[in-house]
Amino acid sequence: MKELKLPYENIALYQQAFSHSSFINDFNMNRLEHNERLEFLGDAVLELTVSRYLFDKYPDLPEGNLTKMRATIVCEPSLVIFANKIHLNELILLGKGEEKTGGRTRPSLVSDAFEAFVGALYLDQGLTVVNQFAQQVIFPYVEDDELQGVVDFKTQFQEFVHQHNRGDVTYRLVKEEGPAHHRLFTSQVMLKGEAIATGKGKTKKESEQKAAESAFKVMNPKS
Repeated sequence: MKELKLPYENIALYQQAFSHSSFINDFNMNRLEHNERLEFLGDAVLELTVSRYLFDKYPDLPEGNLTKMRATIVCEPSLVIFANKIHLNELILLGKGEEKTGGRTRPSLVSDAFEAFVGALYLDQGLTVVNQFAQQVIFPYVEDDELQGVVDFKTQFQEFVHQHNRGDVTYRLVKEEGPAHHRLFTSQVMLKGEAIATGKGKTKKESEQKAAESAFKVMNPKS
């Protein structure tokens, strides 16, 4: 996590954020010194931070879509992905029993620690630094294949076309370029056999999502 270069002042808050209840119990410490209260706070801070990001990034999407996207981003599997990218599980303080039974890789435990860290960061540095953290660790990945379903414009566009009897939707890969480790795909979305929008992405799936997003916004500007 050092590479994030986040400012900090109250180190005790972060120690608490990484203190699992099993660690506190092993050392007969005050039960309120584990990370569950910070987890409670971090959960709310994450929801607010992600809500503001989605609200600004997708001005054309209605509340229902934004709610689904937020739920996918802040759910346990996604938080584990974010936590693993910064090796957060290595910092968690566990009791001997929890350590032996694989607690360090248990999804619920890791996601809880991630939320607790966000809560500690908020108390120590405020919402601006939490947003700085999210800009590095969360927001760049919300459209990756790892978070499938976060932004499903293909389904939205398909439903819109079906509701308005506009015809059949298909996708066509029109270009694949770049080295093997850094490919760039370009896809077109076709309506009745005619290309109506184009999208680019690091994967074929992402390029199709981008094409569908473009088509959806053009055909349904008041969405």
